[in-house]
Amino acid sequence: MKILITGGSGFLGRHLVRILQNKGLHHLRSFSRSPCEDLTENGVELFYGDLNQFSAVATAVQGCNVVFHVAAKAGIWGNYQSYYQTNVVGTRNVLKACQQCGVQKLIYTSTPSVIFNGENLSNVNERMPYGRCRSCAYAATKRIAEQTVLEANGQQGLATVALRPHLMWGPGDNHLIPTLLKLAQKGSLFQVGDGKNWVDLSYVENIAEAHYLAMETLGQGIVDGKAYFLSQDDPVRLWEWINQLLIRLNMPCVHKRIPYKIAYLMGGIFEILYKILRITKQPPMTRFLAKELAKDHYFDISAAKMDLQYLPKVSNEEGLERLITWLKNQKMC
Repeated sequence: MKILITGGSGFLGRHLVRILQNKGLHHLRSFSRSPCEDLTENGVELFYGDLNQFSAVATAVQGCNVVFHVAAKAGIWGNYQSYYQTNVVGTRNVLKACQQCGVQKLIYTSTPSVIFNGENLSNVNERMPYGRCRSCAYAATKRIAEQTVLEANGQQGLATVALRPHLMWGPGDNHLIPTLLKLAQKGSLFQVGDGKNWVDLSYVENIAEAHYLAMETLGQGIVDGKAYFLSQDDPVRLWEWINQLLIRLNMPCVHKRIPYKIAYLMGGIFEILYKILRITKQPPMTRFLAKELAKDHYFDISAAKMDLQYLPKVSNEEGLERLITWLKNQKMC
């Protein structure tokens, strides 16, 4: 069995490669935009190109039985069209290639942001309808992409499923935790809101395992055409968890606070100014970010536990210890 992972050189992609190889699956391919020598050394066949180039995608997909579509353009700021090209056009290219090449299974890495509506999301499940977020191109384009993937289930022999992990973290993270630590080191990290909001986290190794379980179950009619929330199944008080991480790294805790309404107003002002001045870098605050930092975001993962037999093997505490060890080895703190 040949398996392709788009974004195999990325954070989740690398962990997924390791999980699959540990399961005895060694005919693996990775599709990414840049070379990755360590994957080659581990026996992974590499293909390069952009997701919005169909011919490059089709070449990588050809001969594969299973595709994990992990690659995406993530972030909370940027030109909508750039997100659309990668997340929507790119996903359509993956789907088209899978259908033309006779792929049997497509596992799509989505995000809970597809249901983002600006309000508290407290223990919601998959019955929650899609959101109408317009303030974040990532959420908007991932929503379109997920719908496209699920609607394609059963077409031309292809079974599809979408997985929605929330706030992935762990060793190898090159975005979430490093950004957090840089802000803390500069004294630029502010608590938004009253600090009482509950948030789900997702240790990356658990999420990679969930992708494997989805592959094993897909095609039997149980998970086909469905979306699943994934997490640690152990929500944390966001700002307490952040401070716990900082304390263990001998860094100062977050003491500065901004009321949610002020942060939201600031985000709107920054968005207007950055668009007028055509500043491409991310603003220090956006309306989407203010809501993410101040409101509840935790999910009922009963469906994943029942249908996928998913149980987080690595707890928040064990994951935190592994993360801290990795950060210290990387000298990132």
